[in-house]
Amino acid sequence: MPHFPNEIEYSEKYSDEAYEYRHVHLPKNVFKMMPRGRLLTESEWRALGVQQSRGWVHYEIHKPEPHILLFRRPLGTDPLTGVAPSARPI
Repeated sequence: MPHFPNEIEYSEKYSDEAYEYRHVHLPKNVFKMMPRGRLLTESEWRALGVQQSRGWVHYEIHKPEPHILLFRRPLGTDPLTGVAPSARPI
């Protein structure tokens, strides 16, 4: 049985060579409002009340626990603009 927190919970960030990651646990009442079976756009996850800096992308659905949103963004992404390093003008 999945664990639903009382409010939105955010993991610490973690990374590999290319991306930084974090996951977000949704409470049951928020999960019930979430569109199912597809990745969420930034405006959709923000409308659910998820608050984080710019550049994060909902990149995967973990079927055993769909109330946990998995996010990633390229390392070095500007958190104010969401612009990744390779997308910045020279």
